[in-house]
Amino acid sequence: MKPHREFFQIDEDRWQPQEGYPEGFEVQILVDDLDPVLRTGSRTVLQRIAPGAFTHGQLVHEEAEEVFLWQGDLVVGGDAEGHGAEHFYAPAYACRPGGVPHGPFRSESGCLMLAVFYYANGA
Repeated sequence: MKPHREFFQIDEDRWQPQEGYPEGFEVQILVDDLDPVLRTGSRTVLQRIAPGAFTHGQLVHEEAEEVFLWQGDLVVGGDAEGHGAEHFYAPAYACRPGGVPHGPFRSESGCLMLAVFYYANGA
């Protein structure tokens, strides 16, 4: 179970490059007890993508995720030029079970998202 955290200010100084992502993808971990070895727990993060930043290829991870696009735009799928992609504008939401390929991602104007990653049923 995640630790108890009362309201706290989101600090601009806490942004860090998002591990495994290209430049322009940043994350701020809000609360975390995700254990990929035991496949338990969850992680709640803020993610932001700088204008023009993009990933190459699809992502796959074992944990489920729910993502709320709070500000800006997100382009999902397609190639680097955006052919075959879907364009979403805030507010928008996605829910993905673990093991589902998704992406690539890019943002034209930049975006801010709240994401929760978790292992379903503790397995």
